[in-house]
Amino acid sequence: MIVRLLAVLALAAPLAASAAPAEQREEGAYTRYELLAPATHSFRIVYEITAATPGATTYFNPVRPGSVARDEHVTDRATGRLLAFAEVDGVVAKAGGVPDAEPGNRFIAVTLAHPVPDGGGARLLIDKTYEDAKSYHTDGNDIVFNRSLGIKRNTVVLPPRYRLVSCNVPSQVLEQPDGRIAVSFWNTSPAAAPLVLRARPGPLRPAAPSAVAKLVGERAAQSREIVYYLNPPETHSFALTHDYTETKPGTAAYVNIVRTGSTAANPSARDLDTGEVFKAEPIHGAAAIRALEPEATDVAADTDAIVFRFAAVAPGTSRRLRIAETYTDPAGYGLKGDELVWHRSFGRPMNAVILPAGWTLTNSSVPATVTTTDDGRTRLDFVNPRTDEIDTVITARRTS
Repeated sequence: MIVRLLAVLALAAPLAASAAPAEQREEGAYTRYELLAPATHSFRIVYEITAATPGATTYFNPVRPGSVARDEHVTDRATGRLLAFAEVDGVVAKAGGVPDAEPGNRFIAVTLAHPVPDGGGARLLIDKTYEDAKSYHTDGNDIVFNRSLGIKRNTVVLPPRYRLVSCNVPSQVLEQPDGRIAVSFWNTSPAAAPLVLRARPGPLRPAAPSAVAKLVGERAAQSREIVYYLNPPETHSFALTHDYTETKPGTAAYVNIVRTGSTAANPSARDLDTGEVFKAEPIHGAAAIRALEPEATDVAADTDAIVFRFAAVAPGTSRRLRIAETYTDPAGYGLKGDELVWHRSFGRPMNAVILPAGWTLTNSSVPATVTTTDDGRTRLDFVNPRTDEIDTVITARRTS
Protein backbone atom coordinates (compact mmCIF):
# COMPACT_ATOMS: atom_id res chain seq x y z
CA MET A 1 0.00 0.00 0.00
CA ILE A 2 2.85 2.43 0.80
CA VAL A 3 4.45 1.80 -2.63
CA ARG A 4 1.14 2.45 -4.36
CA LEU A 5 0.46 5.62 -2.33
CA LEU A 6 3.90 6.98 -3.19
CA ALA A 7 3.27 6.22 -6.86
CA VAL A 8 -0.02 8.13 -6.78
CA LEU A 9 1.64 11.16 -5.16
CA ALA A 10 4.45 11.02 -7.74
CA LEU A 11 1.91 11.03 -10.56
CA ALA A 12 -0.17 13.90 -9.27
CA ALA A 13 2.23 16.83 -9.74
CA PRO A 14 3.40 16.26 -13.34
CA LEU A 15 -0.07 15.34 -14.59
CA ALA A 16 -1.66 18.39 -13.01
CA ALA A 17 0.97 20.66 -14.54
CA SER A 18 0.53 19.36 -18.10
CA ALA A 19 -2.47 20.71 -19.99
CA ALA A 20 -1.93 18.73 -23.20
CA PRO A 21 0.17 15.57 -22.69
CA ALA A 22 1.38 13.55 -25.66
CA GLU A 23 -0.99 10.73 -26.57
CA GLN A 24 0.17 7.42 -25.13
CA ARG A 25 1.81 5.15 -27.69
CA GLU A 26 2.59 1.47 -27.24
CA GLU A 27 3.88 -1.45 -29.29
CA GLY A 28 5.01 -5.06 -29.08
CA ALA A 29 1.98 -6.34 -27.15
CA TYR A 30 1.83 -10.05 -26.24
CA THR A 31 -0.53 -11.65 -23.72
CA ARG A 32 -0.36 -15.06 -22.05
CA TYR A 33 -3.49 -16.21 -20.19
CA GLU A 34 -3.03 -19.09 -17.75
CA LEU A 35 -6.40 -20.53 -16.71
CA LEU A 36 -6.56 -21.34 -12.99
CA ALA A 37 -8.91 -23.79 -11.20
CA PRO A 38 -12.34 -23.49 -12.90
CA ALA A 39 -14.22 -22.83 -9.67
CA THR A 40 -12.25 -19.61 -9.17
CA HIS A 41 -13.24 -18.11 -12.57
CA SER A 42 -9.72 -16.68 -12.47
CA PHE A 43 -6.81 -16.54 -14.87
CA ARG A 44 -3.30 -15.19 -14.62
CA ILE A 45 -2.34 -12.62 -17.26
CA VAL A 46 1.28 -12.09 -18.25
CA TYR A 47 1.32 -9.02 -20.50
CA GLU A 48 4.36 -7.80 -22.40
CA ILE A 49 4.14 -4.24 -23.71
CA THR A 50 6.51 -1.44 -24.74
CA ALA A 51 5.71 2.14 -23.77
CA ALA A 52 6.72 4.14 -26.85
CA THR A 53 5.75 7.78 -26.19
CA PRO A 54 9.03 9.76 -26.34
CA GLY A 55 9.83 11.29 -22.97
CA ALA A 56 7.00 9.49 -21.12
CA THR A 57 7.64 8.61 -17.48
CA THR A 58 4.32 6.80 -16.84
CA TYR A 59 2.45 4.05 -18.67
CA PHE A 60 -1.27 3.39 -18.17
CA ASN A 61 -2.58 -0.18 -18.54
CA PRO A 62 -6.41 -0.55 -18.48
CA VAL A 63 -8.24 -2.94 -16.17
CA ARG A 64 -11.03 -4.46 -18.28
CA PRO A 65 -14.51 -3.53 -16.95
CA GLY A 66 -16.14 -6.52 -15.27
CA SER A 67 -12.83 -8.02 -14.16
CA VAL A 68 -11.43 -7.90 -10.64
CA ALA A 69 -7.63 -7.62 -10.58
CA ARG A 70 -5.30 -8.92 -7.86
CA ASP A 71 -1.70 -10.08 -7.32
CA GLU A 72 -0.37 -7.33 -9.59
CA HIS A 73 3.29 -6.58 -10.12
CA VAL A 74 5.24 -4.89 -12.90
CA THR A 75 8.81 -5.59 -14.03
CA ASP A 76 11.15 -3.55 -16.20
CA ARG A 77 12.23 -6.14 -18.78
CA ALA A 78 15.55 -4.47 -19.53
CA THR A 79 16.79 -4.58 -15.93
CA GLY A 80 14.54 -7.21 -14.32
CA ARG A 81 13.64 -4.77 -11.53
CA LEU A 82 10.18 -4.28 -10.04
CA LEU A 83 8.52 -0.96 -10.82
CA ALA A 84 6.19 1.14 -8.66
CA PHE A 85 2.58 1.41 -9.83
CA ALA A 86 -0.83 2.56 -8.63
CA GLU A 87 -4.41 1.79 -9.65
CA VAL A 88 -5.98 5.08 -10.77
CA ASP A 89 -9.22 6.39 -12.22
CA GLY A 90 -9.73 7.09 -15.90
CA VAL A 91 -9.60 10.82 -15.17
CA VAL A 92 -5.93 10.47 -14.22
CA ALA A 93 -5.21 8.27 -17.26
CA LYS A 94 -6.84 10.77 -19.62
CA ALA A 95 -4.79 13.60 -18.12
CA GLY A 96 -1.72 11.40 -18.68
CA GLY A 97 -2.32 10.86 -22.41
CA VAL A 98 -4.98 8.14 -22.81
CA PRO A 99 -7.63 9.97 -24.89
CA ASP A 100 -10.44 7.40 -24.62
CA ALA A 101 -10.16 6.91 -20.83
CA GLU A 102 -13.47 7.59 -19.08
CA PRO A 103 -14.28 8.47 -15.45
CA GLY A 104 -14.91 5.26 -13.51
CA ASN A 105 -12.54 3.21 -15.69
CA ARG A 106 -9.58 1.76 -13.79
CA PHE A 107 -5.94 1.78 -14.93
CA ILE A 108 -2.63 0.53 -13.60
CA ALA A 109 -0.33 3.57 -13.73
CA VAL A 110 3.27 2.34 -13.94
CA THR A 111 6.20 4.61 -13.06
CA LEU A 112 8.83 3.85 -15.71
CA ALA A 113 12.49 3.24 -14.80
CA HIS A 114 13.52 6.17 -17.04
CA PRO A 115 11.92 8.45 -19.63
CA VAL A 116 11.21 6.71 -22.93
CA PRO A 117 14.14 7.44 -25.31
CA ASP A 118 13.33 9.03 -28.66
CA GLY A 119 12.86 6.24 -31.20
CA GLY A 120 13.02 3.57 -28.49
CA GLY A 121 10.80 2.24 -25.72
CA ALA A 122 10.37 1.11 -22.14
CA ARG A 123 9.62 -2.62 -22.10
CA LEU A 124 7.30 -3.81 -19.35
CA LEU A 125 6.07 -7.15 -18.03
CA ILE A 126 2.72 -6.71 -16.26
CA ASP A 127 1.70 -9.76 -14.22
CA LYS A 128 -1.79 -9.86 -12.69
CA THR A 129 -4.69 -12.19 -11.98
CA TYR A 130 -8.25 -11.48 -13.11
CA GLU A 131 -11.46 -12.94 -11.78
CA ASP A 132 -14.10 -12.78 -14.52
CA ALA A 133 -16.93 -15.33 -14.52
CA LYS A 134 -18.31 -13.99 -17.80
CA SER A 135 -15.08 -14.78 -19.64
CA TYR A 136 -14.16 -18.00 -17.82
CA HIS A 137 -16.81 -20.42 -16.58
CA THR A 138 -17.94 -24.03 -16.60
CA ASP A 139 -20.55 -25.70 -18.82
CA GLY A 140 -21.23 -29.15 -17.45
CA ASN A 141 -17.86 -30.91 -17.30
CA ASP A 142 -16.35 -28.47 -19.76
CA ILE A 143 -14.61 -25.19 -19.13
CA VAL A 144 -15.19 -22.28 -21.50
CA PHE A 145 -12.92 -19.30 -22.09
CA ASN A 146 -14.93 -16.79 -24.12
CA ARG A 147 -13.14 -13.49 -24.49
CA SER A 148 -12.65 -10.88 -27.20
CA LEU A 149 -8.89 -10.35 -27.59
CA GLY A 150 -7.74 -7.10 -29.18
CA ILE A 151 -4.05 -7.87 -28.74
CA LYS A 152 -2.49 -9.35 -31.88
CA ARG A 153 -0.33 -12.01 -30.17
CA ASN A 154 -2.01 -14.28 -27.64
CA THR A 155 -1.56 -17.57 -25.82
CA VAL A 156 -4.08 -19.33 -23.57
CA VAL A 157 -2.90 -22.16 -21.31
CA LEU A 158 -5.39 -24.76 -20.06
CA PRO A 159 -5.45 -25.85 -16.41
CA PRO A 160 -3.55 -29.04 -15.55
CA ARG A 161 -5.18 -32.28 -16.75
CA TYR A 162 -7.52 -30.57 -19.23
CA ARG A 163 -7.64 -31.44 -22.92
CA LEU A 164 -8.67 -29.14 -25.73
CA VAL A 165 -12.12 -29.81 -27.21
CA SER A 166 -12.52 -26.84 -29.53
CA CYS A 167 -10.99 -23.49 -30.45
CA ASN A 168 -12.62 -21.20 -33.01
CA VAL A 169 -9.51 -19.13 -33.88
CA PRO A 170 -6.82 -20.89 -35.96
CA SER A 171 -4.03 -21.54 -33.45
CA GLN A 172 -0.91 -23.49 -32.72
CA VAL A 173 -1.46 -26.20 -30.10
CA LEU A 174 1.57 -26.45 -27.84
CA GLU A 175 2.38 -28.83 -25.00
CA GLN A 176 4.04 -26.90 -22.18
CA PRO A 177 7.07 -28.17 -20.21
CA ASP A 178 4.77 -29.04 -17.28
CA GLY A 179 2.35 -30.98 -19.51
CA ARG A 180 -0.36 -28.33 -19.78
CA ILE A 181 -1.81 -27.62 -23.23
CA ALA A 182 -1.71 -24.12 -24.74
CA VAL A 183 -3.25 -22.54 -27.81
CA SER A 184 -1.30 -19.69 -29.36
CA PHE A 185 -2.09 -17.43 -32.30
CA TRP A 186 -1.39 -14.26 -34.24
CA ASN A 187 -4.56 -12.27 -34.94
CA THR A 188 -3.96 -10.96 -38.47
CA SER A 189 -7.36 -9.23 -38.62
CA PRO A 190 -7.77 -5.52 -37.73
CA ALA A 191 -10.70 -6.50 -35.47
CA ALA A 192 -10.48 -8.17 -32.07
CA ALA A 193 -10.39 -11.97 -32.15
CA PRO A 194 -13.68 -13.38 -30.71
CA LEU A 195 -11.98 -16.34 -29.04
CA VAL A 196 -14.14 -19.18 -27.73
CA LEU A 197 -12.14 -22.05 -26.26
CA ARG A 198 -13.60 -25.20 -24.74
CA ALA A 199 -11.78 -27.92 -22.77
CA ARG A 200 -12.66 -30.82 -20.47
CA PRO A 201 -10.88 -33.04 -17.93
CA GLY A 202 -8.64 -35.65 -19.48
CA PRO A 203 -6.13 -38.30 -18.45
CA LEU A 204 -3.06 -37.43 -16.39
CA ARG A 205 -0.42 -36.06 -18.73
CA PRO A 206 3.29 -36.94 -18.65
CA ALA A 207 5.49 -34.83 -16.38
CA ALA A 208 7.51 -33.65 -19.37
CA PRO A 209 6.53 -32.99 -22.99
CA SER A 210 7.53 -35.31 -25.81
CA ALA A 211 10.66 -34.84 -27.89
CA VAL A 212 8.49 -33.50 -30.71
CA ALA A 213 6.94 -30.84 -28.45
CA LYS A 214 10.39 -29.50 -27.62
CA LEU A 215 10.97 -28.76 -31.32
CA VAL A 216 7.81 -26.70 -31.80
CA GLY A 217 8.32 -22.96 -31.28
CA GLU A 218 5.62 -20.57 -30.14
CA ARG A 219 5.24 -18.18 -33.06
CA ALA A 220 3.19 -15.56 -31.20
CA ALA A 221 5.94 -15.14 -28.58
CA GLN A 222 8.54 -14.24 -31.23
CA SER A 223 9.24 -10.51 -31.38
CA ARG A 224 11.70 -10.11 -34.26
CA GLU A 225 10.60 -7.55 -36.83
CA ILE A 226 12.15 -6.03 -39.93
CA VAL A 227 11.32 -2.99 -42.04
CA TYR A 228 12.66 -2.53 -45.58
CA TYR A 229 12.88 1.04 -46.93
CA LEU A 230 13.23 0.73 -50.71
CA ASN A 231 15.50 3.17 -52.54
CA PRO A 232 14.82 3.93 -56.24
CA PRO A 233 14.82 0.56 -58.04
CA GLU A 234 17.62 1.61 -60.40
CA THR A 235 19.96 1.39 -57.39
CA HIS A 236 18.91 -2.19 -56.46
CA SER A 237 19.31 -1.03 -52.85
CA PHE A 238 17.21 -0.70 -49.73
CA ALA A 239 17.77 0.34 -46.14
CA LEU A 240 16.48 -1.90 -43.39
CA THR A 241 16.03 -2.00 -39.64
CA HIS A 242 15.92 -5.29 -37.76
CA ASP A 243 14.68 -5.30 -34.15
CA TYR A 244 15.13 -8.22 -31.78
CA THR A 245 15.38 -8.94 -28.06
CA GLU A 246 18.47 -10.64 -26.64
CA THR A 247 17.67 -12.62 -23.48
CA LYS A 248 20.43 -15.26 -23.25
CA PRO A 249 22.69 -14.56 -20.24
CA GLY A 250 26.30 -13.95 -21.19
CA THR A 251 25.58 -12.91 -24.77
CA ALA A 252 27.80 -9.95 -25.64
CA ALA A 253 27.58 -9.66 -29.42
CA TYR A 254 25.15 -9.78 -32.32
CA VAL A 255 26.34 -11.30 -35.60
CA ASN A 256 24.46 -10.06 -38.65
CA ILE A 257 25.14 -12.45 -41.55
CA VAL A 258 24.86 -10.89 -45.02
CA ARG A 259 22.54 -12.88 -47.27
CA THR A 260 24.23 -14.55 -50.26
CA GLY A 261 23.99 -12.34 -53.35
CA SER A 262 23.67 -9.14 -51.31
CA THR A 263 26.19 -6.57 -50.13
CA ALA A 264 25.78 -4.49 -46.97
CA ALA A 265 26.82 -0.90 -46.21
CA ASN A 266 26.25 1.77 -43.55
CA PRO A 267 25.82 -0.69 -40.65
CA SER A 268 24.71 0.65 -37.27
CA ALA A 269 23.11 -0.65 -34.10
CA ARG A 270 21.66 0.74 -30.88
CA ASP A 271 19.93 -0.31 -27.70
CA LEU A 272 16.27 0.70 -27.95
CA ASP A 273 15.91 0.71 -24.15
CA THR A 274 18.65 3.27 -23.54
CA GLY A 275 19.61 4.77 -26.91
CA GLU A 276 23.20 3.50 -26.58
CA VAL A 277 24.98 3.17 -29.95
CA PHE A 278 27.26 0.20 -30.78
CA LYS A 279 30.26 0.09 -33.11
CA ALA A 280 30.11 -2.07 -36.25
CA GLU A 281 32.91 -4.59 -36.94
CA PRO A 282 33.02 -6.45 -40.29
CA ILE A 283 34.17 -10.10 -40.28
CA HIS A 284 34.62 -12.59 -43.10
CA GLY A 285 34.39 -16.34 -43.50
CA ALA A 286 32.69 -19.27 -41.80
CA ALA A 287 35.41 -19.76 -39.17
CA ALA A 288 35.25 -16.17 -37.92
CA ILE A 289 31.45 -16.21 -37.91
CA ARG A 290 31.14 -19.52 -36.06
CA ALA A 291 33.65 -18.39 -33.45
CA LEU A 292 30.97 -15.91 -32.34
CA GLU A 293 27.87 -17.74 -33.57
CA PRO A 294 28.55 -21.52 -33.27
CA GLU A 295 25.11 -22.50 -34.58
CA ALA A 296 25.26 -20.30 -37.69
CA THR A 297 24.03 -22.11 -40.81
CA ASP A 298 24.48 -21.47 -44.55
CA VAL A 299 27.88 -19.82 -44.07
CA ALA A 300 30.95 -20.43 -46.21
CA ALA A 301 34.50 -19.20 -46.69
CA ASP A 302 33.24 -16.17 -48.66
CA THR A 303 30.37 -15.23 -46.31
CA ASP A 304 30.43 -11.72 -44.87
CA ALA A 305 29.00 -10.65 -41.53
CA ILE A 306 28.87 -7.60 -39.29
CA VAL A 307 29.39 -7.85 -35.52
CA PHE A 308 28.06 -5.48 -32.87
CA ARG A 309 29.48 -5.92 -29.36
CA PHE A 310 27.85 -4.81 -26.10
CA ALA A 311 28.03 -5.48 -22.38
CA ALA A 312 27.08 -9.09 -21.65
CA VAL A 313 23.43 -9.75 -20.84
CA ALA A 314 23.07 -10.44 -17.12
CA PRO A 315 20.67 -13.11 -15.77
CA GLY A 316 17.14 -11.75 -15.47
CA THR A 317 17.79 -8.88 -17.89
CA SER A 318 17.48 -8.40 -21.65
CA ARG A 319 18.33 -5.98 -24.45
CA ARG A 320 16.10 -4.77 -27.28
CA LEU A 321 18.42 -4.06 -30.20
CA ARG A 322 17.90 -2.34 -33.54
CA ILE A 323 20.30 -3.24 -36.34
CA ALA A 324 20.30 -0.95 -39.41
CA GLU A 325 22.12 -1.16 -42.74
CA THR A 326 21.77 -0.66 -46.47
CA TYR A 327 21.66 -3.70 -48.77
CA THR A 328 22.25 -3.99 -52.49
CA ASP A 329 20.56 -7.00 -54.12
CA PRO A 330 20.39 -6.89 -57.94
CA ALA A 331 18.78 -10.35 -58.09
CA GLY A 332 15.92 -9.53 -55.75
CA TYR A 333 15.20 -5.86 -56.38
CA GLY A 334 15.19 -3.72 -59.49
CA LEU A 335 13.34 -2.77 -62.67
CA LYS A 336 11.77 -5.01 -65.29
CA GLY A 337 10.90 -2.65 -68.07
CA ASP A 338 9.21 0.27 -66.32
CA GLU A 339 7.96 -1.83 -63.40
CA LEU A 340 9.52 -2.03 -59.92
CA VAL A 341 9.92 -5.66 -58.81
CA TRP A 342 10.81 -6.80 -55.29
CA HIS A 343 11.25 -10.55 -54.65
CA ARG A 344 12.29 -11.76 -51.21
CA SER A 345 11.35 -14.45 -48.70
CA PHE A 346 10.39 -13.47 -45.14
CA GLY A 347 11.19 -15.78 -42.24
CA ARG A 348 10.28 -13.49 -39.36
CA PRO A 349 6.73 -13.05 -38.08
CA MET A 350 6.65 -9.25 -38.65
CA ASN A 351 7.87 -7.77 -41.92
CA ALA A 352 7.21 -4.42 -43.61
CA VAL A 353 8.18 -2.97 -46.98
CA ILE A 354 8.03 0.77 -47.75
CA LEU A 355 7.99 1.68 -51.45
CA PRO A 356 10.14 4.51 -52.80
CA ALA A 357 8.57 7.96 -53.08
CA GLY A 358 6.69 8.38 -56.36
CA TRP A 359 5.71 4.71 -56.80
CA THR A 360 2.26 3.14 -56.47
CA LEU A 361 1.56 -0.50 -55.60
CA THR A 362 0.28 -2.78 -58.39
CA ASN A 363 0.80 -6.33 -57.04
CA SER A 364 1.50 -8.10 -53.76
CA SER A 365 1.64 -11.89 -53.99
CA VAL A 366 1.16 -12.31 -50.22
CA PRO A 367 -1.69 -10.60 -48.29
CA ALA A 368 -0.55 -7.41 -46.57
CA THR A 369 -1.97 -4.47 -44.68
CA VAL A 370 -1.45 -1.33 -46.77
CA THR A 371 -1.03 2.15 -45.28
CA THR A 372 0.53 5.48 -46.26
CA THR A 373 3.46 6.89 -44.28
CA ASP A 374 3.60 10.47 -43.06
CA ASP A 375 5.82 11.38 -46.02
CA GLY A 376 3.38 9.86 -48.55
CA ARG A 377 5.07 6.51 -49.27
CA THR A 378 3.16 3.21 -49.50
CA ARG A 379 3.83 0.75 -46.67
CA LEU A 380 2.96 -2.96 -46.72
CA ASP A 381 2.91 -4.93 -43.45
CA PHE A 382 3.13 -8.71 -43.64
CA VAL A 383 2.36 -10.87 -40.61
CA ASN A 384 3.47 -14.46 -41.02
CA PRO A 385 1.84 -16.56 -38.26
CA ARG A 386 3.38 -19.73 -39.64
CA THR A 387 6.82 -21.13 -38.84
CA ASP A 388 7.95 -21.31 -42.48
CA GLU A 389 9.08 -18.53 -44.83
CA ILE A 390 6.74 -16.64 -47.15
CA ASP A 391 8.00 -16.04 -50.69
CA THR A 392 6.87 -12.51 -51.58
CA VAL A 393 6.71 -10.60 -54.84
CA ILE A 394 5.78 -6.89 -54.91
CA THR A 395 5.44 -4.75 -58.02
CA ALA A 396 4.82 -1.03 -58.44
CA ARG A 397 4.68 1.67 -61.13
CA ARG A 398 5.64 5.33 -61.12
CA THR A 399 2.84 7.71 -60.20
CA SER A 400 3.84 10.11 -62.95
